[in-house]
Amino acid sequence: MKRLAQLYAQYKDVIAYLVFGGLTTLVNLVVFFMTASLWHWNYQIGTAVAWFVSVLFAYLTNRVWVFHSHFTTLRALGREIVSFFSVRALTLVMDEGIMWIGVSLLMQNEMLTKLVDQVVVVLANYFFSKWFVFRKTKAAAKN
Repeated sequence: MKRLAQLYAQYKDVIAYLVFGGLTTLVNLVVFFMTASLWHWNYQIGTAVAWFVSVLFAYLTNRVWVFHSHFTTLRALGREIVSFFSVRALTLVMDEGIMWIGVSLLMQNEMLTKLVDQVVVVLANYFFSKWFVFRKTKAAAKN
């Protein structure tokens, strides 16, 4: 039991990211399903809308429960939000690219392509968030 507690303490940020990353992925998939399958929007527009909604959800959950961000001013909060969305814009490009390759070039099912796409995007988002968005804030909180 002690070893389990040590492992949890060592990997709690990764575990939290996986939980909230999974929920963010679920938000993305549900919004994409609604736009593409129910409302019959173009899959690229649905991908962009799903990206925005899921990134907003991800920011709120990641800053509190994953990276434990503590800003001291509104300016710092603004920089953090801009940084988060800017870095996530990189994965929007990946998201749209994977969807275009899967759906338009390879003629695969939109939802199946979206599932594969989300695995790549979740991994990229974790590393981008850890290395570029919350790194400075977390270091500042330790001091």
